[in-house]
Amino acid sequence: MRAFAELFMAIDQTTKTTVKTEALARYFETAPDDDRLWTIALFSGRRPKRAVNTTQLREWAAERAGLPLWLVEESYPIVGDLAETIALILPPPTEVAEPSLSSLLEELLTLPRRDIEDRKARILAQWDRLDETGRFLSNKLITGGFRIGVSRKLMTRALALATGQDEAALALRLMGDWTPQSTTWHDLVESPDPQEDESRPYPFYLAYQLDGTPEDLGPPDDWLAEWKWDGIRGQLILRGGSHHVWSRGEELTTDRFPELARATDFLAPGHVFDGEIVAWDGSQPMPFNTLQQRIGRKTVPKKLLREAPVVLLAYDLLEAGGEDLRDAPFSERRARLDALLANLPDDAPVRRSPSLAFDSWEALAETRATARERRAEGVMLKRLDAPYLSGRKKGDWWKWKLDPLSVDAVMIYAQQGHGRRANLFTDFTFAAWNGNELVPFTKAYSGLTDAEFDRITNWVRRNTLQRFGPVRQVRPELVFEIAFEGIQPSPRHKSGLSLRFPRMARWRHDKPAQEANTLDDLRALLEAYG
Repeated sequence: MRAFAELFMAIDQTTKTTVKTEALARYFETAPDDDRLWTIALFSGRRPKRAVNTTQLREWAAERAGLPLWLVEESYPIVGDLAETIALILPPPTEVAEPSLSSLLEELLTLPRRDIEDRKARILAQWDRLDETGRFLSNKLITGGFRIGVSRKLMTRALALATGQDEAALALRLMGDWTPQSTTWHDLVESPDPQEDESRPYPFYLAYQLDGTPEDLGPPDDWLAEWKWDGIRGQLILRGGSHHVWSRGEELTTDRFPELARATDFLAPGHVFDGEIVAWDGSQPMPFNTLQQRIGRKTVPKKLLREAPVVLLAYDLLEAGGEDLRDAPFSERRARLDALLANLPDDAPVRRSPSLAFDSWEALAETRATARERRAEGVMLKRLDAPYLSGRKKGDWWKWKLDPLSVDAVMIYAQQGHGRRANLFTDFTFAAWNGNELVPFTKAYSGLTDAEFDRITNWVRRNTLQRFGPVRQVRPELVFEIAFEGIQPSPRHKSGLSLRFPRMARWRHDKPAQEANTLDDLRALLEAYG
């Protein structure tokens, strides 16, 4: 457990990917097999379910610490994390022991089957033998709230560094329905999978954001334009009679999009497509929030498969007949893609992403302005003579996105942040007018400077009307411009809508609350772009 705690602290205290990767690799090189296996499970989302609710934990911690419950409740929002709050208030352990990570987790798995008094006794005993960091991590695992800034991609890269194995091969082995109880370190990590070579993707080529005007790129005849779809970038690999789907983060997502398996009915083996996975209504993409319902699910219910079917809108052909085409100019790759997909039936799960005709940059700008009506984020520009490179390279691929949508909204609730901002009010609820009533419609916590958060915190403390636990209702006076990428209906919200990627674009010192936008304004945006 100590080695895992040291790994957690090393990762939690840095934002540098290289430092995180090296720390993980060192851990994978030296930790016991069972602990390494559980670490892979935790970092790939296979966390134990909550064993005890947080109310019980707070009560037991207050009892063990000899503190009134109200003091624990008041301490929580100051610290900003319940697991850390409990770790800080508990008395020193009677005798520090170091259980292994695997033994601690295996005991946690038994808790849901035990009666409440037995659970309490075991958790108190666990607290009594762990130091502060061990208690913090144990509490995170008990509540099912273990999160850390490590993607599956980063974890797989570190595992490859530690074991000397191929990263893509490891990614294939780590997918699927496995648990630390159903496999071993050797079987999961060290035993080769016969499909590894067939499933291997190509490194993705990434575009730069075009911040200026396209006139700087030279003659329009040198470029192909296409929609920048609002979906999930992916590679569809057809080799050896099977198919594999990889996300842009080089995560194997085959099981999440079973519709794409039908590509083998229409296309021969030996082809690799680069494109965008979108929810499809038969004639055009559906809103991103429809696709979003499927993101993160290991299995997709039949009802959701019917309501949000997906297709791959292919815009590049990286392999044909087993031949690597990446060094060929884009114009050639695109021509071969168009010829390959031109005669597929309408129900095929792979479709061509259409190119956009334009004879001047002005004409393309007019087309780009209609992107939201097409459920697109803007347009892509690709130089016709460009090869398919890897990573983000400047010069040949550009994304020319639309400016975000925005409205002016009134702040009505405030809550303190977490981590280094635990003493500042940074999380806000915003409302729009519906007649004389302010109706909440979104939350936002990013977009402002530390100095602005300082000023808002002072204002909140002077203008609090009521408190609801960690949340404060404030005077409805401050107005902020809220920028967002999309808007969709949401019956779960009082406003009847929700925003995609909301953030505070600026503090509108110049605008009184009465001049903020209305719910009708938001409904008009929903009608136009939802």
